[in-house]
Amino acid sequence: MTENKTTQLTVLVTGATGFVGSHVARRFVERGWSVHILVRPNSSLAPIHSIEQSVTVYEHDGTMEGLFDIVKASKPDIVVHLAAFSFVHYEPKDIEPMIRSNVLFGTHLAEAMVANGVNHLIATGTYSQHYENKPYSPSCLYASTKQAFSDILQYYTEATPLQVITLKLFDNFGPNDPRSKIMNLLHKSAVEQKPLAMSPGEQFIDILYIDDVVDAYEMAVERFVLEHAGKNEVYAVSSENPLRLKELVAVYEKASGNKLQIEWGARPYREREAMVLWNQGELLPGWRAKTSLEEGIKKFINS
Repeated sequence: MTENKTTQLTVLVTGATGFVGSHVARRFVERGWSVHILVRPNSSLAPIHSIEQSVTVYEHDGTMEGLFDIVKASKPDIVVHLAAFSFVHYEPKDIEPMIRSNVLFGTHLAEAMVANGVNHLIATGTYSQHYENKPYSPSCLYASTKQAFSDILQYYTEATPLQVITLKLFDNFGPNDPRSKIMNLLHKSAVEQKPLAMSPGEQFIDILYIDDVVDAYEMAVERFVLEHAGKNEVYAVSSENPLRLKELVAVYEKASGNKLQIEWGARPYREREAMVLWNQGELLPGWRAKTSLEEGIKKFINS
């Protein structure tokens, strides 16, 4: 793959109807790349409504054979894998779909890629694989499934031509985020002028505006195009400026001009809360977060 292929790049994106995935797919369309997305039956395409006519959509029936056919038909230069089943708090009934989505589907995808001569994969990990800043300690079951898939990818990168760049994400926020994440909770509390029950607020958060996260995926694609990537690279997508939850609320109040009604200590800390954040990850070469937290909050509020 060489630099002049950038303008005629074909990318297959999984998880494109999710928050991060929809923004990534939109950026790729803006770059003029041929974007193919893989969705589950009955998935809502609302998150990609603005680009729906500019992408090729494949509905995956859940079988390995179906996935092989999709990879063969789309003929991607690069696969960007963002699909995930993500729950910090889970019930026993969630275990099977979580493992099926985060481990089995990814393994099927890697196998389909190798079978079709598609050798460039951008995978997605999480900082929560590193509880208390350890080389590996999952803070939740979701993080352990991410590690399981990472271990599987090590086999593929050692035994096949597959090359992998894994981006380990921290928290992120931005427009049209359907998740019950911290920024949405703060914004809802501000708009409704209602109290928000929180933990004591001493845990750390490393949070990025979505545009910076998308930049990382775009640069990872370019790293493959420029043939700079090794066999199995792992990078952190971090602001490098973690702050305590109480400090985050103060920044939100300053950026929004709203005083929030926070009930500190009304909730206990979550099990395995991030009192110490992972800071051992290497950043993707050439990438740095460009949007300050205050600037990102203003964009988020005004979107």
